[in-house]
Amino acid sequence: MRSLLLKGMLIAVALSVPGLARADADSDLTQLVDSYWATRLKESPVLASSLGIDTYAGELADYSLAGRDRRAATAASFLEQLQSIPADQLSPDARLEFGILQRKLRETIEANRMGQRAINFTNRSGWHLAIAAVAGQVPLRNKADFESYNRRLQQYARVNDESIAVANVAIEGGYTLPCDAIEGYEESINGLIVEDVENSRFYAPYTRKRPDTISESDFDALSEQAAATIDSVIHPALRKHAHWYLETYKPACRVEPGVAAQQGGDQYYAFRIWQQTTTSLSADEIHATGLSEVARIRAEMIEVAKAAGYESREAFVEHLRTDPRYYAKTPEQLMQKVARETKLIDGKMPGLFGKLPRLPYGIKEIPEEQAERTTTAYYRRGAPDIGIAGFYFVNTSKLDQRPFWEIPALSLHEAVPGHHHQIALQQELSVSDFRKHGAQFNAFSEGWALYAERLGIDMEIYDTPAKDMGRLSYEMWRACRLVVDTGIHAKGWSKARAVAFMTDNTALSHANIEAEVNRYMSWPGQALAYKLGELKIRELRAYAAAELGGNFSLAAFHDVVLDRGPLPLDLLDARVRQWVARQKS
Repeated sequence: MRSLLLKGMLIAVALSVPGLARADADSDLTQLVDSYWATRLKESPVLASSLGIDTYAGELADYSLAGRDRRAATAASFLEQLQSIPADQLSPDARLEFGILQRKLRETIEANRMGQRAINFTNRSGWHLAIAAVAGQVPLRNKADFESYNRRLQQYARVNDESIAVANVAIEGGYTLPCDAIEGYEESINGLIVEDVENSRFYAPYTRKRPDTISESDFDALSEQAAATIDSVIHPALRKHAHWYLETYKPACRVEPGVAAQQGGDQYYAFRIWQQTTTSLSADEIHATGLSEVARIRAEMIEVAKAAGYESREAFVEHLRTDPRYYAKTPEQLMQKVARETKLIDGKMPGLFGKLPRLPYGIKEIPEEQAERTTTAYYRRGAPDIGIAGFYFVNTSKLDQRPFWEIPALSLHEAVPGHHHQIALQQELSVSDFRKHGAQFNAFSEGWALYAERLGIDMEIYDTPAKDMGRLSYEMWRACRLVVDTGIHAKGWSKARAVAFMTDNTALSHANIEAEVNRYMSWPGQALAYKLGELKIRELRAYAAAELGGNFSLAAFHDVVLDRGPLPLDLLDARVRQWVARQKS
């Protein structure tokens, strides 16, 4: 009894002393976050390897619905523990951590309650492509690393079977992708089957220079083992996948382009809006914002066309789409243009940022089996702990659809100051590993990357009317997404109407518009993140500049936006406003 009374007195004293209570609450949160992150790494063994953690080397994730149920149950347990921590007793940075973890746990729980949880690929992604990319994400420095990689290859059939089983549940429930969006998808599967296994993407680690840490005989033995696995395990699984897709999945595809046609589709789309935008906006509100932005940007495009000497926006766009001088003759010529633009931008970075990341980035061509059906470019994060740079991947297919005047905005978005700059800085933060590597919010990261395109104005990158129209076309593209995504999934739009709207309002090529609309149809809500996130960052920049006047530093503003990693937009808003208040005082 006496010990209980003493414990009660100590608790009372702690609660009466804010510093003690805050330290206890912060410590409890730190322990919970670390425990959660350890669980995440166990469930994501490739991620663990990319961070230099060998505990799960040689393993691939559980792709089954049982695995998803387990992860959702674990998230519910962590959420219950999190809610027992008094948020009002946390330090300011700990409150950020609390809010981020709480949202991530709720996302996992809510996503698993819907039938759409069985949708396990999009028209531009799938388990086959994810495993084919593993070689570029894990360490390959010594014999143990190569042995682990080979063990992962040997698990491919298991991953394939689990994933097909999940997709079969989607078929049974009517949760399939739209037919138009997945036309030709089998080519991404068949493209990984090669006559000579030494040309396989899965064999890529053995085509590189042998590390000095592994003997020639061991390297040869492991390469032969990998080749045998590709031939006897991976190729048969890919053939099974392609046959299943053509004979079972494709005949069950959805005719309607929007998720509203599915059971619970409206609820699912509302969840996707909440998840992807980190806002409580409705589809109607987002649609209206999109129409407003389209009208504003269209007016700016008219002015640029006039400055270029054209009577109308449409005439200038037609010129940009059809003049052969704006298009590469070979993939190498396009890559050279990209390389020159990225180095020009690199030289402008110190003027707009106080802190630059240590990790460099490179450029690569998008793999051939993906290029025909995917977007213009994408970024793949690096892994500084194991010596892997970030990479800006460029689509070199359909060269007559990849104009040079898009390259500045595209490069600003994918490389610096866009995705690479933001993510590489995030990987260096003095925050929890969960925050550095596991807390992503599309509204923040994609919003930042779109905002980065606009920074080309500050950098004086858009030095010709063609480049400026390229910038505006890309901004218009993201504004159109607000209209088209909500139109398809909440307002009953057809694909033809979406394509017509994009064609009328952007300078994008037909191939890009087709690929983009297919993407929105198969990946509801994701495309909303870009413009809404960018608008919030621009709003906060204008607020800070107005409040601080002559004391406003654009570099300092950028650093404060990025120096705590990705945040939901409400937490970003609060953080910037607190920074402004501190600057004023």
